[in-house]
Amino acid sequence: MKIVRSLVVLVALSGAGAAFWSYSRPAAVATVTAKRGDAADIVYATGVVEPRNWAKVTPLVRERIVERCDCEGRRVEKGEILARLDSVLAETALAELKARHKLAAAEHERQAVLVERNVMSQQALDRVRSEVGQAAALVAGQTARLENYILRAPMSGTVLRRDGEVGEIAEPGTVLFWIGEAKPLRIVAEVNEEDIPQVRPGQRALIRADAFPGRTLEATVDSITPKGDPVAKNYRVYLALPDDTPLLIGMTAELNIIVRVARNALLLPVNAVQGNAVVLAEGDVARRRELAIGIRGTGEVEVLSGLPEGARVIAPYPDKLGDGSRIRLRDG
Repeated sequence: MKIVRSLVVLVALSGAGAAFWSYSRPAAVATVTAKRGDAADIVYATGVVEPRNWAKVTPLVRERIVERCDCEGRRVEKGEILARLDSVLAETALAELKARHKLAAAEHERQAVLVERNVMSQQALDRVRSEVGQAAALVAGQTARLENYILRAPMSGTVLRRDGEVGEIAEPGTVLFWIGEAKPLRIVAEVNEEDIPQVRPGQRALIRADAFPGRTLEATVDSITPKGDPVAKNYRVYLALPDDTPLLIGMTAELNIIVRVARNALLLPVNAVQGNAVVLAEGDVARRRELAIGIRGTGEVEVLSGLPEGARVIAPYPDKLGDGSRIRLRDG
């Protein structure tokens, strides 16, 4: 019985010793050293490619499309007819107004003769003359409204897109034609109001588009809309594209607007830094240090000061490792 108790005590002591050895064993860490390179401070945005000069053609009345040009991709001149809407009812109304005007004019002539014979008063003739003027104004107004049933090109250019088919109902405000020049192109982007103070005309922007994977394209900030959107909390930024850009009208793009470049900067991997702090491997001890950090990129951060020359920085940042903890370098 005593032998069994002794074995149990030995097993318990060996287990406690193993746990103590495991707990007191130095933590294995990997380290990196800072390197020199260029760091870019960027503003991220998304945008859409569109022509610099273009216009949309929308109907002003709700009516059926009865005629439409076969002009998509073709150049048209300003004023050229693109489509016609059903104007039968509007033309009927105009005919009625013209008839009323004709009757009023005939009545005016008759009243004028009677006034000359002193049969009718001048006041009665003035009333009829007023009715003639009102009828003429109604005819002119309806004639002008008939122009709304004809959709014309507002500018000379290429029909970039055409929507709507003969027989469909055209709704007011619905774009049926996009007309513009294929070149030059630009990107219209929305930039967060927190970032807009850093954006200036002339800055370069790197572009990524799903249509061209693996290719980095460029644009230049052209102008910034002075008034932002208080609801969306962003500002509209226009970026000019080079004439040889492969981007097409309507494509979406991601933008990195370069607002500052630091040449030959001291760089650390972003996963080695938490806030402004790093943990250095000084021999077999971990030491926490606060750094002055500049540009923070997606992969690296710029170190302005506070990092000793040749320092070995633990990466990734060891959240659970306290200042002064014992460490050992991980093999490999």
